[in-house]
Amino acid sequence: MFIKRDIAALIEEYLEYFPVVCVTGPRQSGKTTLVRKMFPDYHYFSFEDPDHKLLFNNDPKGFLESVKQGAILDEAQKAPEIFSYLQGIIDEPNYNGKFIISGSQNFLLLKNVTQTLAGRAGIVNVLPFSVAEIGKEFSLDANTRILQGLYPRVLSKNIPPELFYPNYIQTFIERDIIDVRSITDKTAFYRFIKLCAARCGQILNYSQLALDCGIAVNTAKAWLSLLESSFIVFLLPPYFVNISKQLVKSPKLYFYDVGLVSALLQIKTTDQLKHHAMYGALFENLLVAEMMKLAALSKGAMMNYFLRDKTGHEIDLLVKGSKTSFVEIKSGHTIKDEHMKNLLYYAGIITHDDKYILHQGQSNLKVKGINILNWIGLLDIDW
Repeated sequence: MFIKRDIAALIEEYLEYFPVVCVTGPRQSGKTTLVRKMFPDYHYFSFEDPDHKLLFNNDPKGFLESVKQGAILDEAQKAPEIFSYLQGIIDEPNYNGKFIISGSQNFLLLKNVTQTLAGRAGIVNVLPFSVAEIGKEFSLDANTRILQGLYPRVLSKNIPPELFYPNYIQTFIERDIIDVRSITDKTAFYRFIKLCAARCGQILNYSQLALDCGIAVNTAKAWLSLLESSFIVFLLPPYFVNISKQLVKSPKLYFYDVGLVSALLQIKTTDQLKHHAMYGALFENLLVAEMMKLAALSKGAMMNYFLRDKTGHEIDLLVKGSKTSFVEIKSGHTIKDEHMKNLLYYAGIITHDDKYILHQGQSNLKVKGINILNWIGLLDIDW
């Protein structure tokens, strides 16, 4: 089963303006499947294949010259010298070919792109499915999505999450982390990932995270940077305004795929999920990740933040796009007056256009100027 990806339009647009498009994203997010479906006439080479790598090594320039009218170069970071040869070819007068490069070790791939192909390559991030993409084929029940996640292979192959995610983490650590950064203590790194999962939706405290993991603060920062560059986690920045010195200025931690968080927390059933202390945080992670996917399609026109002051007034999302919107996320099915108080508090302080509460109930109404919607309604809002 092939599900059309919304990001495909951005890839096609970038190909109009750049001779090279670099397709990045987390392992197993469907990068290779997408570009091969989009460009079936392009030559395809994977540098994990010894034959393909040997073919390139025997005559690098001749190899690229022979396919320069259209080629997909997968796992290109495994042949780093290819980037210099690419630069030479695409800088030739009257060059009009196209190359798509992709790979799973994003930090190595992007390092080569930024160092060698700066200004010549458009960069597109392919993330796990969005709920908009799977809506016609798979359940949009929030609990199902939290447990199962949105990685293509989990859905298309119907792989049980308890089988997919442990293997995913092991492969990620062994192939994408250990080989590249020589992390010698795999157990500590795995513990670090689990501690991050237990902090999803929370304000990031490097010192406490390092202390709980038994590592130095600088190590915690370096490891978190690896998880960011691998598209495992992202940091939601705070919104800064000149209204008070009491605003929190540390980011919040989230995962791009909440199914991975559930697996790391050993949550396997709906009953476990509903009674888990982190149920609200997991539902919040699901929705914030969806908003990040929408932002990825906007080419920088939409930005997501959170807002919190040191007295505890917090808004889960402040979205700046075609308008400024305040968003509160509630995992329950019923909305009470207390759920509106922070929206109303900041409404008198910060200029905005709309206020929303996204929840699991079926109510779609407006109370005190606040739009109360079922969470799927986020797909219909003109952000």
